[in-house]
Amino acid sequence: MERAQTRIAGDQTMPITSMLEQAEPFSQAERDAVYKAIYTRRDVRDQFKPDPVSDDVLLRLLDAAHHAPSVGFMQPWNFIVIRAQQERERIWQAFCAANEEAAEMFSGERQSKYRSLKLEGIRKAPINICVTCDRTRGGKVVLGRTHNADMDVYSSVCAIQNLWLAARAEGVGLGWVSIFRPADIRQLLNIPEHVEIVGYLCLGYVDELYTRPELEVKGWNKRTPLEELIFDGRWPDKP
Repeated sequence: MERAQTRIAGDQTMPITSMLEQAEPFSQAERDAVYKAIYTRRDVRDQFKPDPVSDDVLLRLLDAAHHAPSVGFMQPWNFIVIRAQQERERIWQAFCAANEEAAEMFSGERQSKYRSLKLEGIRKAPINICVTCDRTRGGKVVLGRTHNADMDVYSSVCAIQNLWLAARAEGVGLGWVSIFRPADIRQLLNIPEHVEIVGYLCLGYVDELYTRPELEVKGWNKRTPLEELIFDGRWPDKP
């Protein structure tokens, strides 16, 4: 019988098989909890309370993000935590300038509806987090990224999703701000050029969440039926 493969941990040799566990399905209660987090997760824009988020909770959320899958196990993410009101105010000013540009891209009723949306999370949420992707981490050649250079960015998005679901489980609201000029945020947060800004998040406790996505409730868009998005075997000639 062949000797089992081994993994070196410090100066100890440990069998890889000893690091495996049974892939048992979750119990019904555990499955329900996972799906509840998925289906009730919301993008919070304006409902944040001023109550502080403790360091213990914040570290649990960041640890959940850090346990996201990453191609080549490169773990390209960093998390810039912004708490100071003065710093968040500077970010908000940059957002406002970009938001006005965004509003001008719509016209008529669509523009009016856009301007009616309240996007005050940067100032109201007690914690802001800028999630970045260090595109040099792992070196020039990374396992799994050899033919798709953006896999590091996709991995960082997985970290955000982990954080978002963990936040829902903790009763913490999260909003993803995407309306800003990256150069403005890069300068304000001293982010190097080789590091990409993947997401700017607002975190804080909320009393209520919409039963459906806010943009659906307010008539901006509606959820596409799943059956329209599933193709069998190949992309159809006529979707």
